[in-house]
Amino acid sequence: MVRVFLLLAAVELVLVALALISCLSAEKRAVRGMPRALWVVVILLLPLLGPVLWFVAGRPRPQEPGGVRRKPPRPASPDDDPDFLRNLDAGSTNRDRELFERWEQDLQRREDEQRRETERRETERREKEGDADEARHREE
Repeated sequence: MVRVFLLLAAVELVLVALALISCLSAEKRAVRGMPRALWVVVILLLPLLGPVLWFVAGRPRPQEPGGVRRKPPRPASPDDDPDFLRNLDAGSTNRDRELFERWEQDLQRREDEQRRETERRETERREKEGDADEARHREE
């Protein structure tokens, strides 16, 4: 029998502790029925009934899913703003495209110069070989 009383006392103590924590952590304007201080007194003075009353009548009601709809808050900084990032991307994309086109033109110009230089050297080499062949034929 003593074990049953100890178990009930432990349950009562846990219930009082939970009710006090819930009551003291609730916002003042959300507490229903009585002022918060009076709820604390009721919870402490009425050992089993106080916590039950708090959870039934004094505790704030949970928000219903269909509550007040608010517009999403504006981004706190520019890098959180999707419009800002989109505009930033558009500007950098145009600059990147122009830079890429300039690089392509420069690369094409360099390749053309290199090709012409290679052709010139090849022509000179052939001419020298041709002159050497003519000189050999003359010597013979």
